[in-house]
Amino acid sequence: MDVESVRNYCINKNEVTETFPFDDETLVFKVFDKMFCLLNLTPPQSINLKCEPVKAIELRELHEGVEPGYHMNKKHWNTISLLSNIPEDKIYKWIDNSYDLVVSNLSKKLRECLLSKR
Repeated sequence: MDVESVRNYCINKNEVTETFPFDDETLVFKVFDKMFCLLNLTPPQSINLKCEPVKAIELRELHEGVEPGYHMNKKHWNTISLLSNIPEDKIYKWIDNSYDLVVSNLSKKLRECLLSKR
């Protein structure tokens, strides 16, 4: 999987913005200013995704390319290598889960705003 595919997938979600708040190598995707995906643009390329704590541990045990979130709260974030043999459809599903998890913690007003734009 390549970084442009990840970027295109993330940026096409409702109310998503992209920024470089940390450095010029880490592209951050946010929904209403809440991070759901961090994309490392330099080799080895990877993404950080938010995850339910129990699911995060399960994914790490099942997939060699999934590790605790680099520079993140390791209870809630995983780092996924884009060079691993994890199928793209799984990575897209995990991006969706991260986005949905962040959206579920938004205020009711912001969630309703998202729903009205679908």
